[in-house]
Amino acid sequence: MSFIYPLIRRFFFSIDAEKAHLLGLKAIKLVHSLKLSSFIFGQPIVAPKTVMGLTFSNSVGLAAGLDKNGDYIDGLVAVGFGFIEIGTVTPRPQPGNPAPRLFRIPEAQAIVNRMGFNNKGVEHLVEQVKHSQAETIIGINIGKNFSTPVESAADDYKIALQKVYDLADYITINISSPNTPGLRSLQFGDELKHLLSVLKAEQDVLAKKTKKYVPLAVKIAPDMEDNDIKAIAELLLALEIDAVIATNTTISRDAVTGLPNADEQGGLSGVPVFQQSTHVVKVLSDCLQGQIPIIAAGGIFSAQDAQDKIAAGAELVQIYTGFIYQGHELIRDCAKTLK
Repeated sequence: MSFIYPLIRRFFFSIDAEKAHLLGLKAIKLVHSLKLSSFIFGQPIVAPKTVMGLTFSNSVGLAAGLDKNGDYIDGLVAVGFGFIEIGTVTPRPQPGNPAPRLFRIPEAQAIVNRMGFNNKGVEHLVEQVKHSQAETIIGINIGKNFSTPVESAADDYKIALQKVYDLADYITINISSPNTPGLRSLQFGDELKHLLSVLKAEQDVLAKKTKKYVPLAVKIAPDMEDNDIKAIAELLLALEIDAVIATNTTISRDAVTGLPNADEQGGLSGVPVFQQSTHVVKVLSDCLQGQIPIIAAGGIFSAQDAQDKIAAGAELVQIYTGFIYQGHELIRDCAKTLK
């Protein structure tokens, strides 16, 4: 199958990026429904890893953003991911930013997106998770609606947390997307402390009510000074947050200057963010000293890249853009290497 994927990619890259995204997901769902996944993708690598008190079937997960609504969980598990993170989901459905809003930069093996948390709303996602047949760890990534003021963001996150709590294996608090105005301000100081305090208190209430403890992870941006990263780490420790995901996309364009689509607004993912995001993992690891697990995302395009993230201090990795460019073999290679 590895020799076929470059041909498949050539077709997908010949059409609009967002249309290709949807078509690819539908193809994965069709393959799964026809019971052809093991024939096309092979058997998933089983190499259990326990993190946050959860046992992952392997250490390679799907990053949030590919399956925003939980519509394709079963098919994506069959591709070989050891866990799936769906979302970002908001309390109310919203269309996101106007199209076009997804752009490839093939010369740099990168993607720029300014999707803007387009999703069908938390109620739809909850129903999709309920109907999933996949036996896997499911993370649910939550955010605020575009129309909700930043000063009221905690209300949106709390609503989403309440809605998904009983169905999620872990929940990610997304405060690092560059495509929702003001969202990244929630990563700093009193705003971050207030948001996380509210959600930790609600986690405690829900854990007692459901008799189930669902870990909370926080997803941060790569565009921070070391002192800011250290401040976040200290707060995560103080509030006993269960995990941190490093990182989201970058607003930097240093690595793609002059290339087609490089000037498009949005978050840049892929190879250009690898070094930057790995540095964040290292800084976090130095601060956290193993007390809070790190999940690394950003620019993983080879098994060696995945190993480098683990060497920097991560316990699990997540892939998105690498999957688009490299196909399912990347997942298998990384999972084998991290056994």
